[in-house]
Amino acid sequence: MPDGPGVYLFKDAAGSLLYVGKAKSLKKRVSSYFSGVHPAKTAALVGRIQRIDFLTTGSEQEAELLEASLIKEKQPHYNVSKKDDKTFPFIKIGAGDFPVVSLARRRGEPEKDAGYYGPYTDAAAARAALKIVRNLFGFRSCAILPKEPCLYFRLGLCPAPCSGNITVPEYAGLIRRITLFLDGNYEKLIAELSARMESASVKRDFEAAAGFRDKITALSAIRSGGSVDVSRRELQDLRQRLRLKSLPERIEAFDISCIQGRESCGSLAAFTGAMPDKHNYRRFRIRMTQGMDDFAMMKEVVFRRYSRLLKEKLPLPDLIIIDGGRGQVASALAGLSGAGVSGIPVIGIAKPQKGVRDMEKICFAGGGEMVFPGESPGLNLLRRIRDEAHRFAVSYHRLLRKKKMLGK
Repeated sequence: MPDGPGVYLFKDAAGSLLYVGKAKSLKKRVSSYFSGVHPAKTAALVGRIQRIDFLTTGSEQEAELLEASLIKEKQPHYNVSKKDDKTFPFIKIGAGDFPVVSLARRRGEPEKDAGYYGPYTDAAAARAALKIVRNLFGFRSCAILPKEPCLYFRLGLCPAPCSGNITVPEYAGLIRRITLFLDGNYEKLIAELSARMESASVKRDFEAAAGFRDKITALSAIRSGGSVDVSRRELQDLRQRLRLKSLPERIEAFDISCIQGRESCGSLAAFTGAMPDKHNYRRFRIRMTQGMDDFAMMKEVVFRRYSRLLKEKLPLPDLIIIDGGRGQVASALAGLSGAGVSGIPVIGIAKPQKGVRDMEKICFAGGGEMVFPGESPGLNLLRRIRDEAHRFAVSYHRLLRKKKMLGK
């Protein structure tokens, strides 16, 4: 047995499946059944085991989901005896045009046309799985559709079918992606989301593309061992490649958005621990710069941001990222100097070179440049942060143009 996460399957002499379990370490968990004193039910199970199979997973979280899927499909006796089945929670996907997704404790015959995923061995695990599903995809959870969107919609956790915000076919696609996730079919799900992201990018719907990208990143993290471990690898790779003195736990990225100098604005996307920190996102309407001067706008936005942080005695970031080349980096440095801030590493991400895919040019404060290799963890993080700052700036610019058109 490997000393890693996975699912184990106990079988009897006839090859019938007796029990399915999940483990953080298959080796340690399985060996524990064959030492010490156990309750009568466990002792009876061990007495019938003649064969043990196992399936490895990338993380304990993935093992939890695989275990639930196998129990649902195989219905092994020692997992779902009549007595215990009443206490095991399931994730239930209801019926109708906009199915409700919820936790359920199945008793008797299941609801007609409803889907059940589980049972989970404890309620905490089921709630954790449901939370992952909600954060990744969002879903309806109200028994009766309200007349207007609730708090879940405002938090981005529900597509609000109550307001006509999503069509029946679109919601059916969302449910299909949820079932792929609960079945552990990550490869197919990631492929589908990647295709939708590319389509959104071609249509220049950068906000939608960023949403699909974030889902792909989260799924990849689950598949490869958990978002925390992936984030640490990204930060460590970034520190090593940029030769930073410390791990860049707090990163702030700036972008400028304008069309022919009208309704010019800037954005700040903040990341903590390689994850978006949306409470610290900021928008800046350009006040002191006239015309189409990207460099002056960048200087203004950076100056205003860090003058305020110093005034309010708030912590400064470990790394500043600028969407642009050496000119924008120099402007950001001038803004920092004007605010009285020094010692923070500043880099720019220039546009990719023509004909070169999966590579980005990084510009340093001293004028030097480097090219990140494709698919490095640090580069993936830089791209996410740069794209998020750009998305945030574009969305604010659209809002300002809309207000201008409405005379607000």
